[in-house]
Amino acid sequence: MNKKWTMLLLLWVMFFVAYLDRINISVAGPIMMKDLHMSPALFGVVLSAFTFGYAILQIPGGWLADRFGARTLLVTALLWWSVFTGLTGLVTGASLLIIVRVLFGVGEGLENGAQFKLIGDFFTSKERSSANGLFLTALALGPAFVAPVSTWLLGTIGWRGLFLVFVIPGVIVALLVRYLIPTQPEGGVVHTEVLSKSGTPATWRVVLAQPGIWLVFLAYLFFNVAFWGYLGWMPSYLSLSRHINLANLGFDASIPYILGFFGLIILGWLGNRSGHFKSALVAVSYLLAGIFLYIAYHAHTVSGTVFGLSAAAFFLFGGFGPIWAIPLDLVPDTMRGSFTGLINFGGQIGGFSAPIVVGIIVSTTHSFTGGFLFMIGGLIAAAISLLILQSATPRPQLLSQASVPNESAT
Repeated sequence: MNKKWTMLLLLWVMFFVAYLDRINISVAGPIMMKDLHMSPALFGVVLSAFTFGYAILQIPGGWLADRFGARTLLVTALLWWSVFTGLTGLVTGASLLIIVRVLFGVGEGLENGAQFKLIGDFFTSKERSSANGLFLTALALGPAFVAPVSTWLLGTIGWRGLFLVFVIPGVIVALLVRYLIPTQPEGGVVHTEVLSKSGTPATWRVVLAQPGIWLVFLAYLFFNVAFWGYLGWMPSYLSLSRHINLANLGFDASIPYILGFFGLIILGWLGNRSGHFKSALVAVSYLLAGIFLYIAYHAHTVSGTVFGLSAAAFFLFGGFGPIWAIPLDLVPDTMRGSFTGLINFGGQIGGFSAPIVVGIIVSTTHSFTGGFLFMIGGLIAAAISLLILQSATPRPQLLSQASVPNESAT
C-alpha cells in the first residue's frame, strides 16, 4: 500500500479509537452516577470537563506538531489519553473524576492539528478533500460501534473494567503510528506558499491578518452550533416532542449515520473536483442541511422525521471533507498544525455552547421550535461566512511537491 494511504488508514484507526474512548463514558454514565453518588448535574460537569481540556489544547497542540513533528505528537497523544482512559476506571470520587477527564481531554486535544498537518503534508490540494472525508468517516461509524461494544463490556466486567480494557487499543495504535507512519513523504512535503505583500514568506502576523482564516474560523464555529446541537438533542427531541421510542426504531435509528458516512465520501470526492470553489460547495451543503432540519421538524410522520434528519446528516457530515481542505490551502506548510488547531478551537466554542443554548431555549419555551431555529441559524451564518470567503479570498499559489524536503515536516 502507498505510504500516504497507509498513513491515512492509521489516522482513521486513531480517530476511531479516540472516538471510542471519548464516548464510552456516556454508556457507563448511569452506573457511574450510582456508584460515585453523582447527580445528573454533576455528571454533566464531568462530561464538560473533557471538552474543556480538549479545547484549550487545540492551538498549542497544533503548534507542537509544527515544531516537533506530527508523528511524535500523535504517539504522545495516544499514550497520554490511554493512560487517563485507564485512570477513569480507578477514580473513587467525582472531584478526581473531573480532573482525570480534563487531562484525558488534553491528550485528545493534541491529535487534531497533527492529523490535519499530516494530511496537508502528504496530499495535494486536489486530493485533500476526499482524504479528509475518508479519514473522518470514523466520526459517522463510531456511534454504530460504541454503544453495543461498551454495553457488552459494561455487563461483563463493569464500568471500571470497561475503561481499563479501552487502554489496550490506544497503546497498540501508538506503536503502529510510531513504526508505520513515515516522518515525511518520499518527495518532500506538499508545499503551500503564502507570501506577504512584499513578496516574502508569510509570518504568523501575515497569516493571522488574512480575512480568510477568520471566515473559516467563524464558519466552523457556526457549523458546530448545528452539528453538536443535532447530535446532542435529536434523541431527546424524538422522545419528548415526537414521542418516538428510539429502541423501536431499530435499523431506522442508524440511517442518519449511514447517510453521514456516504456524505463524507461523496462530498469529499466532489470537493476534490470543485477546485477553487470548495467554500461554495460547503456553503450549499450547510444550507441544504438547514432545509432538511426544517423538513424534519415539520414532518407529520415518523418516516418523514427520519427522512429529514437523515438527509440533514448527509450534508452535515459531508461538509467535513472540503471544509478542512480550505485552511490547508490558506496557510504555509510550516503552520498547518497551528492553524487547523485554531479553526478547531472555534469549532469547540460552537460545540460547547450549542447544547447548553438549545437546552435553555427548550426549558424556557417548552418547545423545540426555537432550538431548531437556532441550529438552522447557525448553518445559515456558516454558509454566509463561506460565501464571503469564496468571493473575497484570492487563490493561493500551490506547488504539487516541495523540491527540497521541509525540515519541520513530519
